[in-house]
Amino acid sequence: MEECIGKLKETARTIRRDIVTMLTESASGHPGGSLSAVEILTVLYFKEMKIDPSKPNWEDRDRFVLSKGHAAPVLYSTLARKGYFAVDELMKLRKFHSILQGHPNMNYVPGVDMSTGSLGQGISAAVGMALAGKLDKKDYRVYALLGDGELEEGQVWEASMAAAHYKLDNLTAFVDHNGLQIDGPCEEVMSPDPVADKFRAFGWHTISVDGHNLEELIAAIEEARNMKGKPTMIVCETIKGKGVSFMENQVGWHGTAPTREQCELALRELGGVE
Repeated sequence: MEECIGKLKETARTIRRDIVTMLTESASGHPGGSLSAVEILTVLYFKEMKIDPSKPNWEDRDRFVLSKGHAAPVLYSTLARKGYFAVDELMKLRKFHSILQGHPNMNYVPGVDMSTGSLGQGISAAVGMALAGKLDKKDYRVYALLGDGELEEGQVWEASMAAAHYKLDNLTAFVDHNGLQIDGPCEEVMSPDPVADKFRAFGWHTISVDGHNLEELIAAIEEARNMKGKPTMIVCETIKGKGVSFMENQVGWHGTAPTREQCELALRELGGVE
């Protein structure tokens, strides 16, 4: 297990470096909420999910939906590092004729299971996927990642009611609870707290973890896999901009790309520049 955790930590560092460099190259995008979700995607794609990058449309694969679609850089880096497409493609983020646009598009990007961007719609699609799996008697699992600001969307709660009603125990969702959204602290804009209590009241099994602690994430996903009769929500306490000191807990880094000088500083902290 210790060796596994070590490899996951190095993968997470690589993904963070990718996020910083690709956003610098594009001069556009969302670093804060991409960096806060790195460990969640690292554990899913490099340990937990039943997937095959050589067969991105394999019918029996596990599915992942990035409901907070603006955090596309973390998904793109994860997919590239997993082998879905060339790592060099990351430097084309948000450029004309690139497959990697500002929000994930399932029609162009291998490994993207659902196009997302309009907040609230991703979790709704994930519920539909999980229900389809039940109806088709498939054993694949569906995972979804929401932002805490996204919880202000009413559609999230309609989808949550449906997931509990249909007993979708093949669905595991995560909330990236970093406390900040584009307009400021979530508690000041429209507080979604207490998040775990609300999902519990909606009929979900809930687990709260440190979203940057790999061991806690692994244990929570295993607990979710063993839960019968309920979907599971894993509430992840995270730090927006995690890993880059001048971005951490700064709302201004929600949707601001770093300059080349800032990129170099960030990469030094992330072990990418000597």
